[in-house]
Amino acid sequence: MMSRRAKRMEKHHARKSAGGLNLISLMDIFTILVFFLLVNSQEVETLPNAKDIQLPESYAEQKARENVVIMVTDEAILVQGKPVVSMADVRSQDGIVIQALEDELRSQTENMLLKESIEKIEDREVTIMGDKELPYSLLKKVMASCTSADYGKISLAVMQKAPDTGEQPVTAGS
Repeated sequence: MMSRRAKRMEKHHARKSAGGLNLISLMDIFTILVFFLLVNSQEVETLPNAKDIQLPESYAEQKARENVVIMVTDEAILVQGKPVVSMADVRSQDGIVIQALEDELRSQTENMLLKESIEKIEDREVTIMGDKELPYSLLKKVMASCTSADYGKISLAVMQKAPDTGEQPVTAGS
């Protein structure tokens, strides 16, 4: 036999646990959140962020596309974030084509050909990210290495000039 206090406490606990959590509403909220994130993830810029590179400014209108990215820093040339050749080696070598860069770009081409069927040279794209103070002679060597490695579209990454919005990375040229 239970005391009146025990019966009252049992009723109170039964009343309190009956409310529970409505999982259907929670699942609806998470579903909407997932769709929102999937739709808006397409808007993300594809160029890596390099703190030591200050991109030149331009009125370019094209957004950056997913392709091979060459980053030219003060210390080295990087392809897809991987160091390929040091600047000391580039300055000391003769000729217009940087052989180590060309070899790495050909390797990237083979990787892309396995993923996608990009067989036409004019469809192969590369984006060059370099500081706005980058000497033209060095840019010319990087571009010559790209064409030597059978890349048909060469784009330069720039910061978009827009009077009413902030700066955004875009690509210019082809």
